[in-house]
Amino acid sequence: MHMVIYALVEESTHDDALATGNSVFDRLVGADPHASAVFDYYVTFDEEDTSVAGKARWGELPTAAPVDSDDGQDLLERGWEATKEEFERNLDRVKEAIEELSDEEIMRDEDLARHAFHQVGAYDGPTIFLYTEHGTGIRHRGQLDRLLEESEELWIVPADVHF
Repeated sequence: MHMVIYALVEESTHDDALATGNSVFDRLVGADPHASAVFDYYVTFDEEDTSVAGKARWGELPTAAPVDSDDGQDLLERGWEATKEEFERNLDRVKEAIEELSDEEIMRDEDLARHAFHQVGAYDGPTIFLYTEHGTGIRHRGQLDRLLEESEELWIVPADVHF
């Protein structure tokens, strides 16, 4: 499956932001020897030679944008809303499982209950859409707001990832 994720990086130029974004995505696919793979591969939106990912799948997106620009705000909103929606969807599944299933049924992962529990607690992967320049998933609004307040030249870099 494919999804668009976003790296928030502190850089002074578009090219530096894209390079740092690529480093984040490299970490998330395990290309960095000190990182484990969270996704299978990624394609940034400056790549032209693919017919199944990036622009070919999602259309035109900025390759990198300052967060305080209109494009940057749009990408940030997309990333945050997707994270929030996935969390709420999985949390609803957890609440339903607790109300309707026995402990044994949850233990057996009836209706993928344990999977929903795992997704609610995830630090990265298919339920997290925003990442710091260190490859850390942004899991709650306070964390995002702190990053936005503390950064002077923050850029957002999107990538299509496969998991």
